[in-house]
Amino acid sequence: MAKNKFGLAKPLYILIALLLCGSAVFFILRLEGETPLFQLENPIHTIGSSYTLKGWASDQKSGLRRVWITIFQGGKEKIIFDQTFPPGGFFGGDAVQKQLVSVEINVDAIGLSDGEALLRTAVWDHSYRGWGAGNQGYAEHKILIDTRPATIDVLTRSHNLNQGGAGLAIYRVSEPGTVNGVQVADNFFPGYAGFFSDPNICIAFFAVSHKQAPKSQLYVSATDPAGNVCRTGLAYYINSKNFKQDNIIISDAFLRRNIPQFEHALNMENSSASLIDKFIVVNRDLRRASNITLENACKKSEPKKYWEGPFLRLPHSARRAGFAAHRKYRYKGKTIDKQVHLGIDLAATAHSPVPAANNGRVALAEYVNIYGKTVLLDHGFGLFSMYGHLSRIEVARNQVVSKGDVIGFTGSTGLAGGDHLHYAMIVGHTFVNPIEWWDPNWIKHNVTDKLNEIKRAKVY
Repeated sequence: MAKNKFGLAKPLYILIALLLCGSAVFFILRLEGETPLFQLENPIHTIGSSYTLKGWASDQKSGLRRVWITIFQGGKEKIIFDQTFPPGGFFGGDAVQKQLVSVEINVDAIGLSDGEALLRTAVWDHSYRGWGAGNQGYAEHKILIDTRPATIDVLTRSHNLNQGGAGLAIYRVSEPGTVNGVQVADNFFPGYAGFFSDPNICIAFFAVSHKQAPKSQLYVSATDPAGNVCRTGLAYYINSKNFKQDNIIISDAFLRRNIPQFEHALNMENSSASLIDKFIVVNRDLRRASNITLENACKKSEPKKYWEGPFLRLPHSARRAGFAAHRKYRYKGKTIDKQVHLGIDLAATAHSPVPAANNGRVALAEYVNIYGKTVLLDHGFGLFSMYGHLSRIEVARNQVVSKGDVIGFTGSTGLAGGDHLHYAMIVGHTFVNPIEWWDPNWIKHNVTDKLNEIKRAKVY
């Protein structure tokens, strides 16, 4: 067997050379100088009595060696997380390169007090830099420890509500920057500053939906940036309402005229399902999708009161269906579906001009499935009016309109049996009875008197 000048067999020589080269490569790779990172999942400015800190530690080269997180306050370091990680195999191929860190911070348990503090994070890797200490990534974040919730002073004294109706609460929050509003059972209605000069006084339009019982719980809540929550009760009374029961007869002529326009939206063009089966899907699924579209459009409302006085009703119109009417859809003598009508249907002469019910900004002007060509007006502070089944839309999104301006013309677009206007009022994300907003006395007693009383009392 051939030997080299060191007296080693050639295969063994080659093996040693490869090992030396591999070790050299490994050593050079481990001298990498990339700084490991710790990135918070969300920026932290304030911490309440408890907080879940989440972030990602990462090093894509030699892998993570250690992650260390502390809170420094009053000259004392409070360690809240400290974990080391193995280096991996010979070439570090299975080293930990990315790690989610989730830490529950309990302010009292670790002895923190209200006031300023520093959140410190440090990450080391398995590099041989720094005589084997590795690269280090370090960061500091100024934070505020705040365990005291805001306080709420309710300024409106009474709230007489109807099932399916709206209300207004006015209150002062002790801290700016809170997420506040009125909670009605499971529904939250955000409050808005801006109506009064005092930025801590908020107004919140809220609603009791047609489905909620008169015993539903109502209260005002405020959550500060630290996550501290305050709740304050309201004086209120909810009148129960009986809503009409309607039978809607579905004919074959109606199905032939209306269902084909929806088949594409449901990918049912080539379906062997009957027209009546398709109608049921449209009436349920597309109705739900249409209402979600409107609710999403109502999520952003301007903190400005556009409207003045009672809302207009379609002139010279007759009511064809009422708010929250519980409908049974019947086909050939059988009930095939049940839905609730969330507006009022008004009929005048065909293609009648539709006036804006009040001053507002166009939040939506487009085709909305079962409602057809639809306009949605934002009247400010979470109050909206909606106009459906239009034959033509005369306004564009974000356009500001005045009460009485023509925004479209009545029609039968969408799932409509004939030319009419589907008119609805929405508070936040909840459909409410439009009749209240047509009534000048209801508006006076439930809205304007409250606003004027706060102004006269000069509490702002």
